[in-house]
Amino acid sequence: MQLKYNRQSSLGSSILKIIIRLLIAIIIFIVAVFLIEKIDFPNPQKKYNIDISNDIKKL
Repeated sequence: MQLKYNRQSSLGSSILKIIIRLLIAIIIFIVAVFLIEKIDFPNPQKKYNIDISNDIKKL
């Protein structure tokens, strides 16, 4: 009969893996924010003045 060799990872190495994954996720998030800021989204060039005085009188 052959024994199974189950090596359990220590608490320090599992915490280190979690910290590394979190750092990678934060770095990806920061890079994504900077890339989104570089995109030039269209914005309206003209400011619209809407006259709502008629609606106020009806109320």
